[in-house]
Order: sequence, then C-alpha cells, then structure tokens
Amino acid sequence: MTCNYRKVTFLWLSLVVLNMSGCSKNDLPANTDPNSQKIGSAQIWLTKGDKSVLFRQDSLPIIPLNGAGWPQVKVDTIYQYQEVEGYGAALTGSSAYLFHHSLDPTQRQSILKELFDPKKGIGLTYLRLTMGASDFSLSDYTYNDVPAGETDFNLEKFSLSRDTEDVVPILKEIVAIYPEIKLMGSPWSPPAWMKTNGSLKGGQLKPEFYSVYAQYFVKYIHEMQKEGIRIDAITPQNEPLHSTAGYPCMLMQPAEQKSFIRDYLGPAFEAAGINTKIVIYDHNWDRSDYATTVLSDPIAAKYIDGSAFHAYAGDVSAMSVVHNAFPDKKLYFTEISGGNWAINFGDNLMWYMKNILIGTANNWSSNALFWNLALDQNHGPRNNGCQDCRGVITIAGGGGTITRNEEYYALAHFSKFVRPGAKRIYTQPDPSITNVDFVTFRNTDGTKVMVIANYNDFTKTFTIVQSSKAIKYTMAAKSVVTLVWQ
Repeated sequence: MTCNYRKVTFLWLSLVVLNMSGCSKNDLPANTDPNSQKIGSAQIWLTKGDKSVLFRQDSLPIIPLNGAGWPQVKVDTIYQYQEVEGYGAALTGSSAYLFHHSLDPTQRQSILKELFDPKKGIGLTYLRLTMGASDFSLSDYTYNDVPAGETDFNLEKFSLSRDTEDVVPILKEIVAIYPEIKLMGSPWSPPAWMKTNGSLKGGQLKPEFYSVYAQYFVKYIHEMQKEGIRIDAITPQNEPLHSTAGYPCMLMQPAEQKSFIRDYLGPAFEAAGINTKIVIYDHNWDRSDYATTVLSDPIAAKYIDGSAFHAYAGDVSAMSVVHNAFPDKKLYFTEISGGNWAINFGDNLMWYMKNILIGTANNWSSNALFWNLALDQNHGPRNNGCQDCRGVITIAGGGGTITRNEEYYALAHFSKFVRPGAKRIYTQPDPSITNVDFVTFRNTDGTKVMVIANYNDFTKTFTIVQSSKAIKYTMAAKSVVTLVWQ
C-alpha cells in the first residue's frame, strides 16, 4: 500500500458505537451539559432511510475528551491515498432533452444550480457523456453517419450537430455554474461503416479503421473544445463485452482494446497534443482481468490513465485487485442505475453507500458516477434500453415537476463536501464496531469529511476524538451521516 506522507496535523478520531435504547442527546455522562463545555463546533448532515429526515444540517459541540474507553475508529491525516476527481452522473441525450425542453429557463437554471453549485446546492463535479447515441438518446446516431456502402476515411462529414441540439446547450449552462466540471466521453458504437457488421448494434471495429477511429476521438475532443467544453477523459468503448442489444453497442476484446490504444489512439493523442486521459474497460466488476490484460502491455500502459468499472455484476473489491496489480494507475467508477426493480428508499440508500460511494472510495476509486442524471416519470426518453431505470432526479412532463430520488441524496453526502483534490485518509475502526461503514477525506483547504453509513436497525453513538477534543452524536438506524470539521 503506497501512502503519501505529508507534514499535516496528526489526527485521531474515536468513534464509539453502542446499541442505544433511550439515550441522552449526545450520550454524555449524567448531569453533563455539552454546551457548557463547548470549545468549538462541527457540522453534520443526516439522511434517514425512512425518509423522515433528508439531508438535514445540524451542528454539534466540540468538547474536551473525557477519557471514556470507547471503541475507536482511528483516522490519521499523514496516511493519504487516492485523490478525488469528483461525483456525479451521466448527462445522456435523454437527460439533456428533459432539462432543455421540459423546464422553462427559470426552472432549469434553478435545478442546475442546485445540482452543480457547491454553495447553493449539492455541488456535483463530474459528468459522463455519451459519444453519440446510447440506450438513453432520442434515436440512433454517431458523429459520422454516411449512407450504407459508403465510407469517410478523412472524416469530412464529422459533425456534432445532434449533440448541439440539447447536450451542448445544457453543458454550457452547467459550465457557467461550475467551470471546473470534469467530463468523460464514452462511445456506445463507432459509425456503422467502421464495423464488421455494418450496424450500430453489435459487431466489432474493423482493423483497417483503427487509425480512422482514433482520429474520430481527436475530432470529438477538438470540436467540443470549440464549443467551450473540455473533455477530461474518454473510454474507448462503453461496456465492451456487451454486444447484443437493441441500441448501439460493440464487442471489443481486451487484445483489441490494447492494440487500439497502443498503436493508434495513444499515438494519435500524442501527435495532436491532446492531454485528455484514456481510461480503459468501462464495464462490470466481474472482469477485472480485462483491465489487467490491457495494462500488462507496457507500451499501451504508458498512454492509459486508469480503468473504469460498472456495478451490474461482480463485487466492488475487484477495483482493489486492479489497484494492487497496477498501483500507479487510477480507478474510476462510471455507471450504476436505480430503477423500479428496487423502490425501497432506505434499502437503496444503504446499498449505494456500501457499494457505490463508500465502497468504491475504500477500493481506490477517484470518482463515483450514476447513470442518467435525469429521466421522466415514464423512465425515459428511451432508445430501446432499460424499461424501468430511474434518474438521479425525475423531471415529470407537463409542469416540469422535479423529484429528488435516493440517488440524489446518496450523491449529496459526498459531492457537496468531498471536493476535487481531496485525499482519502487512513481510517481504521475497532473490530467491535460492526455493520457500520466509514470513509474519511481531507480537502485541500484542510477540512476533514467523514461519511458514515449505519446499516443496523438500531441507533449508534459515535465519539469523534481529535487530539484532546471530542464530538458525540447518536446516529439513527438505517441512516447516512456526513461530518465536517476543521
């Protein structure tokens, strides 16, 4: 395990966890008023799984440590791990369409500020874009579609025109709110004329078009830059092992992706002076060998920033498998969707913490992204994809009524407080603390952020200790808490 040692204040946190059945407000000894001993304040945000409390802010007194021997979770800012790039979702064609057409300008500006402004809202910092159509677009398209039987080796007909209808205008509004937004582009398919089956659905990339397809990425990055939109990273293929669907998709085996990056895409970026990151795989946790196979080629690896994962199969620990094999390469979590197959708010919130947010962070991910940022009340618009997926928010047609879903609240507990550039720091709970997950970060401004998920059906009491200072708090059953302190 590689740690970054810095000359920062040494910090110990003690988290005391008890089964509670009728506790005083902060579980202090009898006749002790925490406010009478107050030497500072910490901020806390709480969401309960029963929805009785949704992202409610409160403050807690910081008091002198009274020496009680509680089970501890030790946190040390000297030991720092991966750097955070951001939290967010995908601005699909469907999501952009809803923002653009189902909301009037005032409504749209209000919800975009709520989503992307860190002071007035939840401060999302990272978006994934579909390069062309996906299963959540208004129709099938790429940036270089030509009539059947024709080719365009020089990409003379390359055009972002379909994206300029909805995606680009909404992106420009988002960039105006948060100019540092990170953007990752992922194609569901190359143009049909580049593929073995001449279709956007299925098939493989013909070897004779590898160099042309590399230039396709170069043109995408340059054309988006002309629109004032910087693409921070790309993946060569969304879900490269999923190639049978009613929407754009393509098979790209590890050896193909390795060759494409090593011999064509990496050199093309280098020749064009492009510093956009190349991120590989972009599929489920069940095939960590895909990433390790591509990274095992040292020439390909020099062009690769890291590996991306989805959560529709496998276990989050696969990310640590790849990290342990290639600790110098980053990890990204790029897709999971909620939907009507799971509608219990509390169960979903807890699953997202264990797997997607706390889980990925503790397994070295530098980000966490959900799928559609917005869908309508009918789970669309769809392009032959998932029939019952749920967006981070729901925008109902007609009056543009907005519903904030569990994905919104799960993200908020991280995105508003764990800012880009933050480092995950050492957090070690006592073995007696069971069925509770912890992750802690140190922001660049020195603030510490701890996110805690209590999966138990009973309350827990935490005593957070820094040096000789303590914060005591009784945490509700089936709930998520974010604590912020200096």
